[in-house]
Amino acid sequence: MKALVYKSTGSWYTVKDEAGQFHNARMKGVFKIDDITSTNPLAVGDWVGIELEASGEGTALITEIFPRNNYINRQSPRVKYQQHIIAANLDQSVLIATLKEPRTSQGFIDRFLVVCEMYHVPAIVLFNKTDIYREKEWKKYEELAKMYEALGYAVHAVSVEKAEGLEVLHQLLQNKTTLVSGHSGVGKSTLVNALLPGERIKTQDVSGWSGKGMHTTTFANMYDLPDGGRIIDTPGIRELAITNLKKEELSHYFPEMRERLHQCQYNNCIHVNEPHCAIKQAVTDGAIYEERYISYLNILESLENKSY
Repeated sequence: MKALVYKSTGSWYTVKDEAGQFHNARMKGVFKIDDITSTNPLAVGDWVGIELEASGEGTALITEIFPRNNYINRQSPRVKYQQHIIAANLDQSVLIATLKEPRTSQGFIDRFLVVCEMYHVPAIVLFNKTDIYREKEWKKYEELAKMYEALGYAVHAVSVEKAEGLEVLHQLLQNKTTLVSGHSGVGKSTLVNALLPGERIKTQDVSGWSGKGMHTTTFANMYDLPDGGRIIDTPGIRELAITNLKKEELSHYFPEMRERLHQCQYNNCIHVNEPHCAIKQAVTDGAIYEERYISYLNILESLENKSY
């Protein structure tokens, strides 16, 4: 019987079969998928084959993991050179960002967009908490929206707390499987509550002493939307370390750089000190935003010269 993984707690999984029934399931044996070095071979969003156990307690054994269309991962917080798969089989991702309480840095947004580009998952940037924005935050939002929209990303501003701007979000989510991510404290769980009032996901305010969000979601969780589609609420991410990427490949995941790579003198140009570099020239000419180039350099510096 085929089923979809809705929740993973490490050893047990909540799965929903094609008849709409939920089961607590565990893996039968050890699985290895496509030679992926991962701390979790099975993730929320995976389709699996299950066999019901004879105990009569509604438990099941996972006997097969079906091929993924895509997935999004991050560097494992525990094992440096392994990756942790956040979710699989996604139609899109929504990064919730805030410009105040807490402030999401552009560097973090750019890292998330690089990861989405790497795994071919369309990305939407959703700026939340507009009800507390003042002139400074609105000006910053307009600058960021102009930049990211020029690169082909959808950008929206909402106040989940005041239920402002959520109509557009409902349309974006309808009939799609969407990963919802971002720093702790930006309003992910509040958003889930707004979309699914019956779920009552635990929320927690931003930590007063640090200005950073407090973790409220421990494991990734998928929820069915009333109008069709699914959303996956993920644990708050403080840092987003990128793995499985060579330095010379990074520019392929910046759309504004990708379209100019053929103009560089060297095929393996990393756009730092090489002569006749089309990327550096485009930054000088204002064709590539300097802020994006700075993000590129920061990510580049964080990548290690490791053969994957």
